[in-house]
Amino acid sequence: MYQKILLAVDGSHSSDLAISQAIIIAKATGSEVEALFVVDDSDAFFPGGGYDPIQLTESILALGREALATAGKRLTEAGVRHTTTLLEKPVSPGQISGTIVTQAERGNADLIVLGTHGRRGLRRLVMGSVSEGVLQKSHKPVLLVRSETER
Repeated sequence: MYQKILLAVDGSHSSDLAISQAIIIAKATGSEVEALFVVDDSDAFFPGGGYDPIQLTESILALGREALATAGKRLTEAGVRHTTTLLEKPVSPGQISGTIVTQAERGNADLIVLGTHGRRGLRRLVMGSVSEGVLQKSHKPVLLVRSETER
């Protein structure tokens, strides 16, 4: 059965649902959970837009710290052994899914759990799908936890 679960979080509603499922599985199997947030600031350094790329990166880091704190608190309250990991750089720019799969391999995870946003159409095409990328790249079991479809 599962001994180590990699739980990818991003602070979204679907991520909260994924935390709940990871807790259920971890408690049933006695697994340890590694909660992971991957910072991808690659878009921050493209020209254009009226924003400060350093401030944007700090905002993403703050979101990651908050998402991991929430996951850690819930895992602790549930009595689940866990660690939290904030990866400040993906394996390559824009490759959050590849980074999740690489971290699962490095950490010997038996299962990857993550939320999916249920995007469709143009939004999915433009924004991509981290969960779909994880499914395509991973040789490990993947549990996708879907929230209601975004419109």
